[in-house]
Formats: sequence, structure tokens, C-alpha cells
Amino acid sequence: MSTNNKTHLSLSKDEMKEYGYKIVDILAEHFDVINSKTVVGQGSRTEMDALLSEDIPYKATPAMEVLNHVTKDVLANVNLLSHPKFYSFVPSPSNFISAMSDSLATGFNIFSGSWSGSAAATKLEIITIHWLLKMFKFPVKTGGGIFTSGGSMANLTALATARNVKCGEDYSKSCIYLSDQAHSSNIKAIRVLGFKKEQVRIIPTDMEFKMSINKLKNAIAKDKLNGMKPFCILATAGTTNTGSVDPLDAIASICKKEKLWMHVDGAYGGGAILSADGRTLLKGIRKADSLTVDPHKWFFQPYEMGCLLVKNHKWLSKTFSEKPEYLRDVEGNKSEINFYDHGIQLTRRFRALKFYMSVKTFGLDAFREAVDYSLKLTEDLEELLRNSPHWEVVSPATLAVINYRYNPIKYNLSEKQLDKLNEYISKKIVNTREAVLVTTILQNQVVLRMCLINPRTTMDDIKETINLCEKYADEYLKAL
Repeated sequence: MSTNNKTHLSLSKDEMKEYGYKIVDILAEHFDVINSKTVVGQGSRTEMDALLSEDIPYKATPAMEVLNHVTKDVLANVNLLSHPKFYSFVPSPSNFISAMSDSLATGFNIFSGSWSGSAAATKLEIITIHWLLKMFKFPVKTGGGIFTSGGSMANLTALATARNVKCGEDYSKSCIYLSDQAHSSNIKAIRVLGFKKEQVRIIPTDMEFKMSINKLKNAIAKDKLNGMKPFCILATAGTTNTGSVDPLDAIASICKKEKLWMHVDGAYGGGAILSADGRTLLKGIRKADSLTVDPHKWFFQPYEMGCLLVKNHKWLSKTFSEKPEYLRDVEGNKSEINFYDHGIQLTRRFRALKFYMSVKTFGLDAFREAVDYSLKLTEDLEELLRNSPHWEVVSPATLAVINYRYNPIKYNLSEKQLDKLNEYISKKIVNTREAVLVTTILQNQVVLRMCLINPRTTMDDIKETINLCEKYADEYLKAL
């Protein structure tokens, strides 16, 4: 590398090609053999300090040496959320086309905030947003949306829009309703937007972990009698804990009657709209004023890619549009959308490209088949567990999420013993580094939870993990 190249932070063409080919080889190998890799790459703070800590590198290091260090010491010590045995939280089963698309968007360093910044990139975001509007049967002529970093930012954007449209500048008596199973990002968004605790109503859920309509109606009526101003109901389409979908049709009816904003957090479950069974579960989602969906979950995109859809794109521009002097020459005409007017970010990366290229390459039918496969796989697991004398299903297969616990018939274990047993199973599984299976709490019980949206996960993978669970359960029970 010449002194001049270093000064300009560049490599020669041949060096760039060699470096780029090496990265492509690493990624291709990763996607090809991921099933055989170790899932868990966690290390203690002490271990990571010893492995990675270093002073500021003022002098140059050969590019290949840095790449080899990252491959050996960084990439080898991360959790693989695309691995077929990563069952916990919400896996992110990405795809190679989208990964390469992200490289293109980053390599060209495309600014996707305004039409003048990149007309083609902006148009591609409009096109892909329209695809999603059609999937969810939102109005394409008036509807709109924006790609965000994830569901957290999409929910924040939605609630800021709802507050502006429904409350104006005075929201001191406004109140919002969401269930006890709503995602934590919504509570964060509500707090960031300046609402106080006494303006937030956490509605209990029923035995199926869905928002109780009766309790919701009671809360709204009480608030109105107390001089409060209900403005928004936040429903969940696919809770993280159980995959449950709130009664969207009933919530939509309440919103229509009470003139409330209906936001649906479909960050997890929204992708199930591709499936016939999913569409049945998501019935009523089209009635929402705004909808969050995360393509980096069930549309199989890499991080970071969330999305907010709205029934009327003007709601976004009226909420977020600013006209500073330094942007006066790039505003364009009314047909040229500037996405920095539709959300919080001014500087935005070209997120639409990976979604566009992967859907074009594989076809939406392939995505639909992947979702159908996930739903069927989880139902097959439920049947397997119910036919076993060792397992108890606590929350049935719903949108590819299932909760269960080891509760063998031949033992008469207390609830406390069962909790400790299932915690032990989870800890031992994760410590093997062969799978990630963690616990959650439902109905005051510690349960094991699987989220099976990865189309590369097979029933053989699951059976291997279940067998391992039973091995560790026996180990624990023998020690009692």
C-alpha cells in the first residue's frame, strides 16, 4: 500500500479485489456450513478484555492482518442468530443476497433521506413500501411508510405520529392502552415521548395472553369519567412471549367508536401475513391506522430493518417535516418524497435495497413457503411434546412460538422444583454452546420457549435438543 493510498484511506484496485473476494469467501463459507457451527459465542468480560483490548492504533496494520484478526477473534465469539438451533428471543435468519445487497448500499454510501440525495434509492423505498402496503391491504394511494432501524424505532415513530394527529400540542391528559404482553420497546417509546406513568394503562391479558376486551372497555370508560382523554390503543400482533395476537377486530371497533388511534405492533408476527394461516390469525390488522413490521425477523433480512406503515402518508410528513435553511435547495416538488420528512432520521442508509433484491431474486412465494414451514414445524413440535410423558405445553404453538416445561408424570414435583429444573435444563443447554434455549415466565411458571422462524431449522435439530434436555433433566432428578 503506497503512502498516498494510506493518506487517502484507500487501497489499490487489486488490493480491494483481493480483500473483497476474501470477505465474500468468508461469508459464503459461513452460510454454507452454519448448521455445523457452534451457536453460542459468549465470553466473560475478563475473557473479552484479554482477547480484544488494545490501545489506539496510530500506525497502519496490513488490511489482511486486521481481517484475519476479526475473523479469528471477533466473528468466532458472537452468537449466531441465524443458526438453526438458535431457538430463543427472535432469531434473525438472514440470507446471502440481502447480505451482499447491504454491502452494495454501504459501499456506494448511498444517502436515502431525500429524492435529490438519491432518486433511485428513494423510488426503490417507495416501491418496497407499496409492496408491504399491498400485503397488509393498506391503501396504496393514500398510505405510506418508512424503513427504520427496527421495531423499536418504528413504534416510536408511530406513537409520535399518533400523538401529533390525535392530541396536538397538549397531551397532558391523554392516555394510551396496551397489554401486559406488549413489547418493552413500546414502554420506552411512551416514556421518550414524555408521557407520565399515570397516562399509561397496562391492560391485563386473558388465559390465551390476549388483551382483555372487557377490561380495556372498562379502563377507557373510567378514564373518560375522570376527565382523561384516551387517544391510542396499542395492539400486538405476535407477542414475543407467546406469539399471541390481540383481538384486532374488536379493538378496531372500539377505536372507531371512541375515535382512537389504532397502532398494531406486528414487529414479530406481521410477517405471517404471507401465510393463509397467518392471515387468519391477523384478521383485522388492515383496520389499523399504523402498523410496525420488522423485515429483519420473518422477512429474513439482516439487521437493521424495521418498517412503519400508515394509512395516510401525510400523517408522517405533518409530524416530522422541518424546513431548515440548509435544505432549501433539495426539497424538490411535491411528487418527490423526502423520507427525512417521514421519520426521525435525517441521514438514512439505503435499507430498501436488501429487501428489494432478495424478494426479486427468490420471489415472494419462497418467503411464503418459509413462513408456512415455520408454522407447521412448531405445530409438529407441539404434537411431539403432548405425546411425551415428560413435557407439558404451557402455551401452544402460535405464530411459530411455543412454551413448554419439563414436568414428568412419574414425579410429583412442586412448582418451585419444576422452576429450578427447567432453569437447570436451559443453563446446561446454553453451556454446551450447541443450542440457545432460554426460559421465560408464564402464569408464574418458569418455562422453556422456542421461536422457530428459521426455515433452516429441521425437526431433527429440535429432537436432538429435546433429547439433550431430557438427558439434563434426568441428571438433575437423580441428584434430588
